[in-house]
Amino acid sequence: MTVALAAALTLAPAWAQDAPRGAARFAHDPYPSTYRPIAAPPVLIRGATVLTGTGERLDGADVLMVDGRIEAVGAGLQAPAGASVVDGTGKWVTPGLIDVHSHLGVYPSPGVRAHSDGNEATNPNTAGAWAEHSVWPQDPGFAAALAGGVTSLQILPGSANLFGGRGVTLRNVPATTVQDMKFPGAPHGLKMACGENPKRVYGQKSGPATRMGNIAGFRAAFAEAAEYRARNAPRDGDQAPRRRGGRDAEAGNGGAQNGAGKRDLRLDTLAGALEGDILVHIHCYRADEMATMLQLAEEFDFRIAAFHHGVEAYKIADELAEAGVCGALWADWWGFKMEAFDGIQENVALVDRAQNGCAIVHSDSSEGIQRLNQEAAKVMASARRAGIEIAPERAIRWLTRNPAQAMGILDRTGTLEPGKLADVVVWNRDPFGSYALAEQVYIDGARIYDRNDRGRQPVSDFLLGQQAAGGAR
Repeated sequence: MTVALAAALTLAPAWAQDAPRGAARFAHDPYPSTYRPIAAPPVLIRGATVLTGTGERLDGADVLMVDGRIEAVGAGLQAPAGASVVDGTGKWVTPGLIDVHSHLGVYPSPGVRAHSDGNEATNPNTAGAWAEHSVWPQDPGFAAALAGGVTSLQILPGSANLFGGRGVTLRNVPATTVQDMKFPGAPHGLKMACGENPKRVYGQKSGPATRMGNIAGFRAAFAEAAEYRARNAPRDGDQAPRRRGGRDAEAGNGGAQNGAGKRDLRLDTLAGALEGDILVHIHCYRADEMATMLQLAEEFDFRIAAFHHGVEAYKIADELAEAGVCGALWADWWGFKMEAFDGIQENVALVDRAQNGCAIVHSDSSEGIQRLNQEAAKVMASARRAGIEIAPERAIRWLTRNPAQAMGILDRTGTLEPGKLADVVVWNRDPFGSYALAEQVYIDGARIYDRNDRGRQPVSDFLLGQQAAGGAR
């Protein structure tokens, strides 16, 4: 190592010394996960109807979980020594449900102004804000979602801004800090919003006030991010991170004079999206606007993971499938503002029907997240009335596999395949029925929730305090 380089590393701030070399530096996370799976014995669920999330339905099958992972799925599996055996007769088993669009923790209950931390509505571009820094782990909504079978969820900023900031993927476990819930290694998501919201919020402020202003804002920001990315690209033979601002000049490396310049948290996020290390999730309702955003992605060479809400996604289902973009959609929300007027109840089914289509049922609601299985069931019923029959083994993918794909965690969860995390829900019956209930929920093979055991029904400290106060009165 040269003397100059050694001096540069010594003088650089901690974030620069710890940042990875190469493209991933823009997505570097100085707030890493501290999540630790709960130790649990092996579990064998025996004789259930199993929906694997891969498109298979297995009747009278077993699911074996060992050391926090799916060991095997099939018939006649043997329980290892010390295993807990669950009688699955008459039960249904699915992967843990995943909500790709949640605001739990950033808009927690009770919904008071002091808890409203989801929209940093101070600038159209707040890409430097991170949703995890607003998450309140004591939100009672997490436990309510767990009782509905939700094992992982992406917490996103709101949709007031063109760039709302980074979203975070959480494991749905009781915790004191958000880092204790953070899904290890899951990529951040970038929340963007087109359409009515940004122009409504900023129309009487600094702008944008129109849809063309929205797109101009997106283009300007990504153009700046592309320049920032190029300025901070590693030089040949440069082994150290180059985002050190003026300190490089002190170290004899030229600092801003050689193009590195000052670190910018907004541009870090946008450059990370351009690199593909941060996944792009866009709030967008109308088909024409989704088409424009696909063109924007082509112009700046980034990939869109999913369009969220997309009530007109059915109009461009083939285009979304061809581009490899998921539609994260409601079952039947529509008509609550002009851009939502063309919503139809068959939307999810038509996006799913396209060859290689990726349909997701999401919540965007602290109540809807408690019954995602019923939201999917409504889609199945609407599709049936339109002559489209959708089997449970296909519909479950809207709640497990496809959101995992959009969130960049499909290699670890979302399906019941050997080697994947043992995120499992045991239902009392077909999960797409009106009377279906999640009886047991496993995360990393640990039984985190049991409907028949009050000791395994997590309650936040906030609710415990309310109960204590009520008892005192």
